[in-house]
Amino acid sequence: TVPPTLLLILGSTVMITTACPKYCVCQNLSESLGTLCPSKGLLFVPTDIDRRTVELRLGGNYIIKITQQDFTNMTGLVDLTLSRNTISFIQPFSFVDLETLRSLHLDSNRLTELGPDALRGLVNLQHLILNNNQLTRISKEAFDDMLLTLEDLDLSYNNLRGIPWEAIRKMLNLHQLSLDHNLISHITEGTFTDLEKLARLDLTSNRLQKLPPDPIFARSQSSSVFSTPFAPVLSLSFGGNPLHCNCEILWLRRLEREDDMETCASPPSLKGRYFWYVREEEFVCEPPLIIQHTHKLLVLEGQTASLRCKAVGDPMPLIHWVAPDDRLISNSSRATVYENGTLDIMVTTSKDYGTFTCIAANAAGESTASIELSIIQLPHLSNGTNRTSQPKSRLSDITSSTKTSKGETKAQPEQVVSVSEVTAVSALIKWTVSKVSPKIKMYQLQYNCSEDDVLIYRMIPAISKSFLVNNLMPGMQYDLCVLAIWEDTATTLTATNIVGCVQFETRGDYPRCQSLQSQFLGGTMILVIGGVIVATLLVFIVILMVRYKVNSGLQPLLSRGDSKLGKLVMLPSEDKPKRSHSFDMGDFGASQCLNYPRRISNIWTKRSLSVNGKLLQCDESEGEGDKATFDSSEWVMESTV
Repeated sequence: TVPPTLLLILGSTVMITTACPKYCVCQNLSESLGTLCPSKGLLFVPTDIDRRTVELRLGGNYIIKITQQDFTNMTGLVDLTLSRNTISFIQPFSFVDLETLRSLHLDSNRLTELGPDALRGLVNLQHLILNNNQLTRISKEAFDDMLLTLEDLDLSYNNLRGIPWEAIRKMLNLHQLSLDHNLISHITEGTFTDLEKLARLDLTSNRLQKLPPDPIFARSQSSSVFSTPFAPVLSLSFGGNPLHCNCEILWLRRLEREDDMETCASPPSLKGRYFWYVREEEFVCEPPLIIQHTHKLLVLEGQTASLRCKAVGDPMPLIHWVAPDDRLISNSSRATVYENGTLDIMVTTSKDYGTFTCIAANAAGESTASIELSIIQLPHLSNGTNRTSQPKSRLSDITSSTKTSKGETKAQPEQVVSVSEVTAVSALIKWTVSKVSPKIKMYQLQYNCSEDDVLIYRMIPAISKSFLVNNLMPGMQYDLCVLAIWEDTATTLTATNIVGCVQFETRGDYPRCQSLQSQFLGGTMILVIGGVIVATLLVFIVILMVRYKVNSGLQPLLSRGDSKLGKLVMLPSEDKPKRSHSFDMGDFGASQCLNYPRRISNIWTKRSLSVNGKLLQCDESEGEGDKATFDSSEWVMESTV
């Protein structure tokens, strides 16, 4: 089917005429169709454009973005102009159907970046014009589909600090490359070597201090003998850059050129002078000189080691590091080399012990310096035994010995570390240091469990000679070392030495379990005491009731069968004030003479019952007339359970 059409029937001939988008001009030149919509105030790409169009001009409008639907099925489009719009975003795969497109003009828009799929599908593109945008970043994959077909690439007047140089290197059919008026400060060496068809290279007004040596620049000479039909004369423009006129660009000075607009920005002795008028002998470099570096460094195993190396020269030297095993160190998960020359080893091991080499190199030569790295090794359990293998000393002269005025070496003062008061979760660590030791700034405790390699550190003031280590695990074995830290007056460096190490094992009992046991016993005691109190209250209530009856003139005497619970024996009260008595319920229930209810006149077994410290005598004699005698005039209750 075709878009809205107007059918004109002339005799037997049918002509199909496609409607043109509003405000646009459509030209039908033989089999080609051109759609011209310049400066029509369009806010977006018209949706009713004939999909068979070959040339589409949408410049000078107000189109904001490009979407995937804008150019769908335009498989015959050859020339697309989107210049002078306000395009700030290109949706990925928006040009994927434009396989025959040869020229794309996106200049004078507001693009800030080109993503990896923004230009996907342009497999036959020859001219890509992107100048006068606001580009700050171009993806490495942005030009992948046009590397072998692109002839003209214009990226001038943007804010680019870098270019995907590896992609530029593969554009073998490139004729013109415009990179002027950007912020480019570096060009990768060898970028233009294989671009034999490159005829124009514009690097004007960037931040380049030098150009990398490349055979292609030889074709830029006014009387070049290197030009061929396949390698034309190169038009090279690099004025307006802050050129650093030293030996690195002496090769460029030796080229024969007619222009004289380039000037030197540095060094100070050549600043402002025309580049082509400076004599060759004035393009000099200074060899590197290492002005500051770490001499000796002592670190505890597992800590970070920072090795510093600073050098000067012209050009600025690059710093390289060589490990003690002659291996060149590069950035990894454990080591980082910074541009300022610092090497950081994140987690040191005993294998890092040795001499590191700092190499400062530039075009004029190189300089080296040696840094001694010593590692204080931690005690480790050897081969699964419970014995601690002593760490290798590997200490520098700062901490391993004390020099005398005659060059002799004194032995280290005797140092002792002991452990005491070991519990399941704590241990008291004590240490002694000889008086001849240097003035100590502070102590450091570091310890680890035998089943865990994680180290724990404790910083302790210099006045302390003991420390209580808490939060330990019960029944575990610990390796602990005490270190002394002081400032070495000879080298102004911080020195560290081991006071001593000790191994101990915490107890297996756990206070939390004891606490739970005590809580359990405490709860049981509370229940028992509560039960006794309740029973006492019940007895007290019964006593009050009985006394009330006695005061009312009643003298009850319960017979053997009058009660199923027990019998009360009421004794006449004396004239002295009455006292309350507490009963020992255990003794009361254990007295066999009160185990069963019976009359007072029955057979009694002579026993003693304690009531508030007084003895109640039970008569063992049998007989109807026998009576029980008491040492107190108080009353007694017998209870049978």
